[in-house]
Amino acid sequence: MSTDTPKTESAPVIKELARLGAHFSYSRRSRHPSTKRFIFGFRNRASIIDLHKTATALDEAKVLIRELVSKGKMVMMVGTKSEAREAVAQVAESVNQPYVNERWLGGTLTNFKQMRKRIDRLAELKDKGAKGELSVYTKKERSLIAKEVADLERYFGSLSSMTGIPGALIVVDPKDEAIAVAEAHQLNIPVIALCGSDCNLSLVTHPVMVNDNNKATISFILKDLAAAYIEGKALAVKAAAEAATVAPAETTTNA
Repeated sequence: MSTDTPKTESAPVIKELARLGAHFSYSRRSRHPSTKRFIFGFRNRASIIDLHKTATALDEAKVLIRELVSKGKMVMMVGTKSEAREAVAQVAESVNQPYVNERWLGGTLTNFKQMRKRIDRLAELKDKGAKGELSVYTKKERSLIAKEVADLERYFGSLSSMTGIPGALIVVDPKDEAIAVAEAHQLNIPVIALCGSDCNLSLVTHPVMVNDNNKATISFILKDLAAAYIEGKALAVKAAAEAATVAPAETTTNA
């Protein structure tokens, strides 16, 4: 499968997005000017998103994900609003990718070396606990360690698979995740963002306009993006297998 051309099978996606109510967004008064090209019209003061353009943007985002993952890159999901937390965790965990669905800690990307130390500290304490090595501490010390583990788990547990800077961020509502988006921009990391009509689309590289307050819509979009991740992973595995096959043949020829 080529990673250069977006898929064109958009009709089922558009139909499902319409069924979920993904086309309803904020009022005309709340609409950001940058979203104008994605707005089909208005109904009962609500902005109506053009789902054909949403499907096209989604296809383009999936091409990017497939390409990045096929080259061994990670993709990080971010969504801390209540409507996004569950879907972000479920989908990211299903493809073993890092995510943030609690508060974004400043420096998660721009000061990753320091963040990695906290992730490693969590892994160290959990490993010691599993091996029974914490039994040498007093009851009070174990209580303090347990609290430390709980705190670290809350903010860093979902980042355990993050070994470096991700190739892209998938963000639910960039208005709510302004710090994450700013850090990604600083590091030239592309941002795929599920955006409502109140978002400034110029702040993200790949806006996907949808109802970003609708749990079902968020889940559907994230799962579709995760499918592209799986496809990219398969391409990476295939490329590695082909490289392994070619290498022995070249060695034999040279001999």
